[in-house]
Amino acid sequence: MQGLLFVLSQPKDGDEAEFHDWYDNEHAPARTALDGIDTGYRYRAADGERPEWLAYYDLDLGVLDTLPYRRLLDQRSEREKGVIARLTAFDRRVYEHLDDQGTPPAGPPPMVVARWLEAPPEHEEELLAWYGEEHIPLLLRTPGWNRCRRFQLREGGGPKLLVLHEIDGPAVFDTDTYRAATDTPWRDKIMTVVTGNERRRFTFHRAF
Repeated sequence: MQGLLFVLSQPKDGDEAEFHDWYDNEHAPARTALDGIDTGYRYRAADGERPEWLAYYDLDLGVLDTLPYRRLLDQRSEREKGVIARLTAFDRRVYEHLDDQGTPPAGPPPMVVARWLEAPPEHEEELLAWYGEEHIPLLLRTPGWNRCRRFQLREGGGPKLLVLHEIDGPAVFDTDTYRAATDTPWRDKIMTVVTGNERRRFTFHRAF
């Protein structure tokens, strides 16, 4: 089963150089070297909010239960233990992949928008229907809005539905097609029942 390992983190002020050196040269390479982990990307917040750093990995969810992966968690280096202990935020979530719409870019997405939503059980089906049948198709009419990927939370906190939007850059938000996608009667109806609604924007930093 395909899924996503999604991690938000924040080093304390003054610890950024050590944090990036550890992540880029130790932490991420050890994970992308494992069978079953396909890609790993790092992004930096483009919305001025914290946590500032996002890393996500496309993977076979089964890899998270394998001995090699568990060994990475159980036998952390002293350096890794120290860096993680000094983080001011560390939010790890695991998602099951639901579906994709659109065309992936040739390389890492230049910008991603992470959108989280949740609705009461009696409205979950309609939330998924609105997002998949109306909202995403309307967004994909916008030049530079390339692909929308939907995931369901399996482990961690936050709303159950994550939609990862892969876009060329912030210019997509200043278009008539984007404004039309965010102003429909069906959307207005859904927004009256959602119980979780979060949105973050990130720019590409590094691929592994």
